Formats: sequence, structure tokens, C-alpha cells
Amino acid sequence: MDTRAYTVNCSILLTDLPLLQRPQAARDAGFGAVEFWWPFETAVPADQEVDAFVAAIENAGVALTGLNFAAGNMPAGDRGLLSNPATAAEFRDNIDVTVGIGARLGTRGFNALYGNRIDGIDPAEQDAIAAENLARAGKAAARIGGVVLVEPVSGAPAYPLKHARDAVAVIETVERDHGVTDLRLLADLYHLDVNGDDVAAALDTYADRIGHVQIADSPGRGEPGTGEIDLQRYLKQLAANGYDGYISLEYKATRPDTFDWLPGFTA
Repeated sequence: MDTRAYTVNCSILLTDLPLLQRPQAARDAGFGAVEFWWPFETAVPADQEVDAFVAAIENAGVALTGLNFAAGNMPAGDRGLLSNPATAAEFRDNIDVTVGIGARLGTRGFNALYGNRIDGIDPAEQDAIAAENLARAGKAAARIGGVVLVEPVSGAPAYPLKHARDAVAVIETVERDHGVTDLRLLADLYHLDVNGDDVAAALDTYADRIGHVQIADSPGRGEPGTGEIDLQRYLKQLAANGYDGYISLEYKATRPDTFDWLPGFTA
């Protein structure tokens, strides 16, 4: 199977293994690239934790194509720190750590989850803080030739970015108000589909904004072919529109050989 176009999200796949063993497992499965959500318990981990993570990537001989900024306690429902006044400083502290890892490993895509709406706080205040923090992150990523990714997300009712247009509106605000142009849309085809977006129209309308693509099938968020999304159609559309980046496998394994769909999959 040709796995060159794919990057394995090791925060949702290969989870039967300890985190630091997953890059090697991806390599053993035939992949040359991986990505992770924030892989540490805290926004500013100890140097030895960072070194161990970097070594796991380097020793496996894979590229780290993407890394999330710290997003809070995801299992508890957090979906980002950057728009919450109480955690905005934590996000800022995390920027240098995240981009520093990217500098060491050649990573160029950094996913900044926006954060949930907070009861009792004016959404406009949250949006202003978010724009400022995204501008900071964008400037930091730009210093190493990277971009910050803004992602619509499903399954989190308080998360305000549901459709591609919502994320692009944030990107445009950062450009207009802060002059930072190093933000891109993360087009997760699963999230867009589940949220009822017109995926085909979004891929055409925002073709020049897309910085990264992730896939899973729906319902269930399983492997391609386990649901109803015409992923092959969308990937062909992306290629026709000029997208030549990695396709991230960000799905939940439903069977022991979770990559057995690849040989018959064409995009």
C-alpha cells in the first residue's frame, strides 16, 4: 500500500500502546509521518518530557507533521485554552513550547483549538482574546515557516466553530485586526460532515485557506468505508483544487487491522 500521502494521528490511533511507542508502531505499519494532539499533562512540561517525546519521533524515523497546542482537559470536555480569559495566559506560555518542538522536528502545522463558550462571559470578549492569542501563535509559527490551524469541531456543544465558514471568519479577523496571515483552515471532513456543513462547497470556497486535512468516516468516526461519507470524492476534489499536503488519519480503530482499507482506497 502507498502510505506516503498519509500521516497517522497517534493520539487517537495505536492507543493500545504507550504514547512514546506509537511513532515506531506507525513506522512499522508502513507510514512515514505522524501527528499528535498535545501529548503532555501540562501546558509547560519538564524538559526531560519534551526530550523523550522528540527522541521517540526521531528514533522512529518519522516526520511529525502536526502538533496541537495544549487544549486543556480534553476527556473532561475542554476544547482549547485560547479564548478563555482564565486560561489565556496558560495558552501563551504553551506557544513557545509547542513551536519549539516543531523547530526541533521540522513540524509546520500547529492546531489551536478555539475553546468552548464560557457561561457568564461575553462571547465578544472571548473572541477578542482568541484573536490576540491566535495572532501571537501565528507570529511564533511563522518564525519557523509554520502555520497555525483553526478547526471546526463536532461533539462539543459549547464549541463555537462548527462549519468551515466559522473558522475562516476567525482567520479573517486575525488578519484584519492583527495583521497576521499565518493561519489556515483545518478541514476535518468528519467534523464538517457531522455538523451538517456543505463539505463539497466548503472545499471549493475555501480552497486557498486549507492548511491541513483530517479524515474519519461517519457515523462512528471509524475507518474510511465504515460509514457514509464519500471520502474518496472529497480527497479527489481537494487534489483538483491544488491541495497537496498530508491527509491525517484521525479516526477510531474498529478492528485489529485498522489500516486494511488502504489498498483499495484511491483519492
